[in-house]
Amino acid sequence: MTERTTSDAEALDTSSVPQQLDPATERRNNKVIWLLVASTFVVFLNETTMGVALRPIMEDLGVDERVGQWLTTAFLLTMAVVIPITGYLLQRFNTRPIYIAAMSLFTVGTAIAFIAPSFSILLVARVVQASGTAIMMPLLMTTLMTLVPPHHRGKMMGNVSIVMSVAPAIGPTFSGLMLNSFGWRGIFGVMLPIGAAMLVYGMRKVQNVSEPKKVPLDVLSVVLSALGFGGLIYGLSTVGEQYDSAINPSSIGLVGGGIALAFFVLRQLRLQRQDKALLDLRTFRFPQFTISLSMMLVMMASLFGVIIVLPLFMLGVLHLDPVTAGLILLPGGILMGVIAPFVGRLFDRFGPRPLLVPGSILVSAVMWGLTTVNEHTPIWFLLAAHIVMSLGLALIFTPLFTSALGAVTPRFYSHASAMLSTLQQLAGAAGTALFITVLATQTAQLVAGGAAADVAAAGGTQAAFTVGAIISLFAIVGAFFVKKPADMEGAPHGH
Repeated sequence: MTERTTSDAEALDTSSVPQQLDPATERRNNKVIWLLVASTFVVFLNETTMGVALRPIMEDLGVDERVGQWLTTAFLLTMAVVIPITGYLLQRFNTRPIYIAAMSLFTVGTAIAFIAPSFSILLVARVVQASGTAIMMPLLMTTLMTLVPPHHRGKMMGNVSIVMSVAPAIGPTFSGLMLNSFGWRGIFGVMLPIGAAMLVYGMRKVQNVSEPKKVPLDVLSVVLSALGFGGLIYGLSTVGEQYDSAINPSSIGLVGGGIALAFFVLRQLRLQRQDKALLDLRTFRFPQFTISLSMMLVMMASLFGVIIVLPLFMLGVLHLDPVTAGLILLPGGILMGVIAPFVGRLFDRFGPRPLLVPGSILVSAVMWGLTTVNEHTPIWFLLAAHIVMSLGLALIFTPLFTSALGAVTPRFYSHASAMLSTLQQLAGAAGTALFITVLATQTAQLVAGGAAADVAAAGGTQAAFTVGAIISLFAIVGAFFVKKPADMEGAPHGH
């Protein structure tokens, strides 16, 4: 089945394709896009501070890795539950109120985190933060696809990729500096006025660029989505834990989540016949969307696992201070930000495959290299590995996002954006839970066998990276099948 197998109405749908605009409208559109980019940078920066901050938080609040990792997993899981609703929100409401709602949730969550007296309150704060963060990326992507002409999308996606790469680069270093100076609460203390300022500025400057339409919200779909994604992530997070009773909560979570998702899919297939689906699964009728999305999920599962495990290894096994750990991750992220615009231009000119194939090979090679780490691994090895991985990821993300969203017709932009962001976050949550479970289980086994603490933790880290290395091989295969979106073929090259 190809893109042309969709209905004639879908194939001829050009109502949302950007036309030639007058200078005033183009300036307005650019202002809205860049304000959304700046706000997305803020929420992404917040999301990437937990890697270095996790261990100090666990020590201060008296929780272990399995409990502490929920600060990351619950954040991602909340996004996976909330993002499907953004497909509805982006169709039903104007740009400005959606932006205000997103940044308000983020700012309130940050304030709660700053004063949180216990781990449970901090966890609630992360969930509130995630509710706002979940709206920003689909809002940015849908707005960009609606306003930017097809032959300039690679260039613009490259600029957006700066946000997606520089924020993770600055996040760990920023987190380390705050930890050394003010403790973990300092991270939220600094993010709070930044978020509040973006909210106030956006309330004054964001203009409506969308055309709302009345669409229904199916509450049952929302419930099934939450139960499905929640069950799967809970099951993955508790794999390997020992229980006194014969009932295994992990199995209940996995089976229950799978059943709920199955009913969710059936519900969407029924509702989409009347254009009432929470997530319209007709996006999967576009093969390039499906292929690009599948590859994105593989990369996100591996990447989020590395993001959480590598700082734990540097702090817990190599005993580096948070600032040093953050600085090791900084050059790679800056490299991603520097080359992202060039990758976008190369995509506009040559398409995705010449970028994706070498990029996926580089990422997989680094994953396999990280399976050799131990308690004597030199810092330069981790620095070089992260730089090479960042180069590979820079070649991957812009082509995948642009190919996936560019493959669908305009009527499905909001659904495709929500679908992409939902499954991306689910893959990240699954990768985080899987890596931490493997790390903790292997470490415990080695300790039980008499290994020293550092040796055991290094062995657990090796096992976690081995899982990521195996997963990364699937991305190499997928890279050969991603093609340039049909509406970009023959388009004039962006400059």
